Amino acid sequence: MFVPPGFEQQSVVTALGRVVYYTATPDRWLNTANPAPEKATANLVFLHGFGGGSSAYEWSKVYPAFAAEYRIFAPDLLGWGRSEHPERDYQPSDYINTIVELIENTCPSAPIVIASSLTAALTVRAAIAHPELFKALILTTPSGLSDFGQDYKRSFFAQLVSTPVIDRTIYSLGIANSVGIRNFLEQRQFAEPNRITPEMVEAYLASAQQPNAEYAALSFVRGDLCFDLAAYLEQLTTPTAILWGRQSAFTSPEMGQRLAKLNPQAIKVFQLLDDVGLTPQLEVPAVTIALIRRYLTLLQ
Repeated sequence: MFVPPGFEQQSVVTALGRVVYYTATPDRWLNTANPAPEKATANLVFLHGFGGGSSAYEWSKVYPAFAAEYRIFAPDLLGWGRSEHPERDYQPSDYINTIVELIENTCPSAPIVIASSLTAALTVRAAIAHPELFKALILTTPSGLSDFGQDYKRSFFAQLVSTPVIDRTIYSLGIANSVGIRNFLEQRQFAEPNRITPEMVEAYLASAQQPNAEYAALSFVRGDLCFDLAAYLEQLTTPTAILWGRQSAFTSPEMGQRLAKLNPQAIKVFQLLDDVGLTPQLEVPAVTIALIRRYLTLLQ
């Protein structure tokens, strides 16, 4: 799986398994002889969303831009990428606890966490439970996918994937192959399909074809990980910026605006981005980098 030049793979053991993460090679990026006094110990954690073959690759066009100024941690979450793939039906608490463990075991000080989609919503819950571990949040299209009382589990696709045997067939034939990956990216993640590159398809496919990769993916598409973010958001105290692709296929901009209005004290920025879908970090990485730099200034 793709790792940007100047980065190396490390890992940490969590309660549910070993989690691989990518971090900058110090002698390549950081000026260790004369570091900037504030940013020398500042940490950025990049958390990918869920989907067919998701992994830290999702942020790989963005996080290298910050490596000379911050310590970078970009994990493959449990069940995805190169991390361990336990045979289990994943629940929200599994990822909330894993995010907390990752921060506790890798970051010397409270990081700014940059996360996307359902993982961003789970990160909100982690920050509510452990506000001392989070300096700020920058979130792209955060949604529990069952917000304001909607029930994703009742959708036809979620019901279909909940059927034994059929679920594995759908995964192998509809997700874990290059055609399935490209269709997912075109229909669910990108506003403009011509922005999808062969490298993206290859990276997602490599993650989707890992042994036992279907467990986390099927937990996601069944709706086992979904919840109502609106029920939690008012409890958030961590300074937060939200970036929302206007063409997001999963959740509308109107939904994002409703969520942001629940807690204007914590949510300092809500910004819509035109002509972009669910993952601006892949679709328009240069724009995403510029916006993250702006949010870093506003939130610190």
